[in-house]
Amino acid sequence: MHMTLHAWWLFVVAVFLLCGTPGPNMLHVMTRSIAFGARRSVAAMAGCLTALVLVLAASAAGVSALLAAWPRVFDVLRYAGVTYLIFLGIKAWRGAGSPIDVGDDTSPVALPPSVSAWRLYRGGFVIGISNPKLLLFAAAFLPQFVDRASPQAPQFAILVVTFAAVESFWYGVYAAGGRTLARYLTRPALRRAFDRVTGAIFVGFGLALLRVRA
Repeated sequence: MHMTLHAWWLFVVAVFLLCGTPGPNMLHVMTRSIAFGARRSVAAMAGCLTALVLVLAASAAGVSALLAAWPRVFDVLRYAGVTYLIFLGIKAWRGAGSPIDVGDDTSPVALPPSVSAWRLYRGGFVIGISNPKLLLFAAAFLPQFVDRASPQAPQFAILVVTFAAVESFWYGVYAAGGRTLARYLTRPALRRAFDRVTGAIFVGFGLALLRVRA
């Protein structure tokens, strides 16, 4: 494995900037943190991260080439992602102004019965896995940092682990920011405005996904 330290650092910087940019995953983590607390939003982070690793691994395995060859499969994924993002947007808009828990997030408070850890994990996973743009991006981005003359599997493994580590860091940043923001959203008018802006952003992400092409 001949990946140079210079190439790895370039990858780290590029991924750090990419992951820090607000997107569906980060917005989802932040809203889960606002609604349930940073500690309890870890399940949503785990779901998003699982999807991310699977997508990156699939790209490394060449699945993106299969999607390019079979555009109907890509379209199914794309429309599923669009539908889910718009659903989340409408749900956030209609639930605008609902109360939130701003108690001590450091205490191991159990999740409300209606919102299990599995449900939060599943929601995060669906958000991550329904973004085919990530799959195509990874297919075009990751290979640029791989030495084709050397064994590729170890190099892809390093890149995927690095990507996941940087993504996890930003999840923590957005979750902490969401929890801080939650303390300002106890006022119904501010919470209503935030929920509606969040809903509009999710719908915007969904509509933007319609423009993605394999």
